[in-house]
Amino acid sequence: MNSKFKNLIELHLHIDGSVSPASARKLSQLSGIPVPEKDEDLKNALMCPPGCRSLNEYLSRFDLPCSLMQTQKCIESAVETLCLELKQLGLSYAELRFAPQKHCEKGLVQEDVIEAASSGIKNSHFNASLILCCMRGDKNRAQNIRTVELTKKYLGKNVCACDLAGAEALFPTQNFADVFALARKLEVPFTIHAGEACGPESVAAAVEMGASRIGHGINAARDEKVMELLAKKKIPVEWCPTSNINTCVAPSVKEMPVPKLMRSGIIVTVNSDNMSVSNTNIIHELQAAKEAFGWDDKTIEQLLQNARDCAFVRG
Repeated sequence: MNSKFKNLIELHLHIDGSVSPASARKLSQLSGIPVPEKDEDLKNALMCPPGCRSLNEYLSRFDLPCSLMQTQKCIESAVETLCLELKQLGLSYAELRFAPQKHCEKGLVQEDVIEAASSGIKNSHFNASLILCCMRGDKNRAQNIRTVELTKKYLGKNVCACDLAGAEALFPTQNFADVFALARKLEVPFTIHAGEACGPESVAAAVEMGASRIGHGINAARDEKVMELLAKKKIPVEWCPTSNINTCVAPSVKEMPVPKLMRSGIIVTVNSDNMSVSNTNIIHELQAAKEAFGWDDKTIEQLLQNARDCAFVRG
């Protein structure tokens, strides 16, 4: 796909939220799990429901793709297909995230999942790395600890960092301080979803825990001290415009306080979050941001350069 935006990269893109209808149909054939027969019905099954009222409702759309990715063959296929789709869009690099523990329902262990995803990247010959997500919850501490340990084991082998994802409003960021204390001890870099479904206190907690980047982070704009903290520490936010509309962070891109964050000296990057769930891609996200705020090409290029500078793997 030709685009006026060049040297595109993605820092915040969920694999299971970016399973295209074509990929889902292939995974259905590989797994034997049925999906809707009509293309439009399948697309709708993967997309955020109309009138979505919360992040929790938005996350329900991960159930189908996760069910299709419970074998190594299916995981490998999903990752390879996504990488090829990103290459076709004109991306030069992407950091793809997912939670290995969500793909262990049929006998796989997290190592199997990570190695299958890594094989998918290698098969595609696309430049990508994996971010391994710990999940918010109250009964999965052992799985989260294992995810951090495996991030360390595979660091530099198609794995670049770990993350904390899931229902932020139900499971506060600070509840996972011990998990990320281990990440710091093991010298594992990490980003944390924060300031999406919760306020600036969640962003502050993520910074205190040692996050190198903040996933979403939009609600940091509600607290001057938190903005100052992000700017002082040069911690970038991984802004995902369409997703933030879907999850009711703001009613439109224009009403998001991103210019305020930028004026405060915060490093902002633009990302897709979930290409299928939000029915978007990085080109659409950049265009939407440009139109909403009337940004010129120089501003867009700075946002793109921010992403290159803030990637866990550079060069």
